[in-house]
Amino acid sequence: MNLFAQFTTIVHAALADLVAAGTLPAGLSFANVTVEPPRDAAHGDLATNAAMVLAKAAGINPRALAEALCAQLRAAPGITAADVAGPGFINLKLADSVWHDQIRAMLAGGADYGRSSVGAGRRINVEYVSANPTGPMHMGHCRGAVVGDALAGLLEFAGWDVTREYYINDAGGQVDTLARSAHLRYREALGETIAIPEGYYPGDYLVPVGQALAAEFGDRYVGAAESEWLALFRTQSVARMMDMIRADLALLGIHHDVFTHEADVVREGAADRAIAALEAKGLIYQGLLEQPKGEMKDDWEPVPLTLFRSTQFGDDQDRPVKKSNGSWTYFGIDIAYHGWKADKADYLVNIWGADHGGTVKRIQAAVKALTDSKVQFDVKLIQMVNLLRAGEPVKMSKRSGNFVTLAEVVEEVGKDVVRFVMLTKRPESMMDFDFARVVEQSRDNPVFYVQYAHARIASLGRKLAEAGLALPEPDLALLDGDELAVVKLAATFPRLVEQAADAREPHRIAFWLGDLAAAFHSQWNAGNDDPARRFVLADRPDLTAARLALARAVGQVIRTGLAVIGVAAAEELH
Repeated sequence: MNLFAQFTTIVHAALADLVAAGTLPAGLSFANVTVEPPRDAAHGDLATNAAMVLAKAAGINPRALAEALCAQLRAAPGITAADVAGPGFINLKLADSVWHDQIRAMLAGGADYGRSSVGAGRRINVEYVSANPTGPMHMGHCRGAVVGDALAGLLEFAGWDVTREYYINDAGGQVDTLARSAHLRYREALGETIAIPEGYYPGDYLVPVGQALAAEFGDRYVGAAESEWLALFRTQSVARMMDMIRADLALLGIHHDVFTHEADVVREGAADRAIAALEAKGLIYQGLLEQPKGEMKDDWEPVPLTLFRSTQFGDDQDRPVKKSNGSWTYFGIDIAYHGWKADKADYLVNIWGADHGGTVKRIQAAVKALTDSKVQFDVKLIQMVNLLRAGEPVKMSKRSGNFVTLAEVVEEVGKDVVRFVMLTKRPESMMDFDFARVVEQSRDNPVFYVQYAHARIASLGRKLAEAGLALPEPDLALLDGDELAVVKLAATFPRLVEQAADAREPHRIAFWLGDLAAAFHSQWNAGNDDPARRFVLADRPDLTAARLALARAVGQVIRTGLAVIGVAAAEELH
């Protein structure tokens, strides 16, 4: 039950009554009328802008329209007061019975409370991680992986048909370097002493790859020319690296639906088809690029290139899709890949590192051109994570040779801590991940604070058993206004889900869970100061039943919110 949708319907009905009475002219659109929480909770439970957005079109003074609308709303079910504020905003106060119904809805809805159909089954492709398959996942990949996976979970919960995609960059020179590095480890596995040259991949993670290759091929390729083994070792190494990457991602609870190989995009001619489609629209031409700004080279000469008219779609300049030697540019292949995805989706979302910000406009231009603006393309840029231990930088790993692996971090602090922490700041902000801070049990640690709220709620069942109380059916009318305050916040969850999904911002869920946990802790702590405010009262089974219903409802919303972003709720903490 979305409380805000429910009362938007009530406001629309009241406006329709004003139309029927002749106070408002017929034909007005109510599309921009909103019902939302007031800026100050002291002003009421809900606020609507109806009079402000309709007054001009209706030719009525906003405040006069607000007064007329308030008169209608005061008679509506569940509304105890409707008052005009400022130039024409309306604040509404709701009956306690409305909040009792919300508690029942949370309990009855269970894990589906807050689930929305706003996505209407539209197809959305979320591409995230897409790390080069040259080694294990490291913490540079972690934040984007979590943000992408949490976004996919949020969109599914909001009614979208989501495809989780990983793009395997296996057509570039770095994969040849991987194959050569694996060949060294293959020779090592056969007893040769090797030295890892500068620019190769030195990590120990390639040792088992070399051993597997030695077991499969024996010494067949030890002295062979590179041309005989490079393609084979590249394919084998990428496959084994992807197995490792999948295993690392699984430690975070991340599983993709689709793995697309860049090599397949190239091999299957997708670039030829995409560029031909753009050429048919008059968007490909032969031209010269201006000298790059800030790069004054005496020997620079303009070279005729195959260009895409990306400036027609908001880019800063037209972009080359082919190099002077006739091979595809990275951008040419990117056009093909995004066209490939756009054929199977209504919306595309890419989760990229902040260092890719310069390519956003050109890909947006390409998607607009290929789909005639029918497919929307959005990019979320993710800033780096600084790893710290008690404030000191952490940089090295035995497994990788030069970075800290995701697996090592998850092993030390746990999946749920890593996932939640990655969502405690907006993704475009830099983040510090301090091993000591993320596991400390204090109010300053948002992971602990939310988990502790749920653990406290779970403990109430044990307290009830210890007290040996038999409880009646809960009479929610026994709850007072202070107790219902936490319910009012929990009831905003369905609205939050829709707003966060629309903005593609899963971190909003984590932020909000922190607020809800704080509200519950405040209520719990009131019982420490005044025993009569405790949840379990041996001499008041009726009040205990009502308070436990409230706590279970809040616990369910916390559990659901955590599940949306891929975090398990704690039943107890030690």
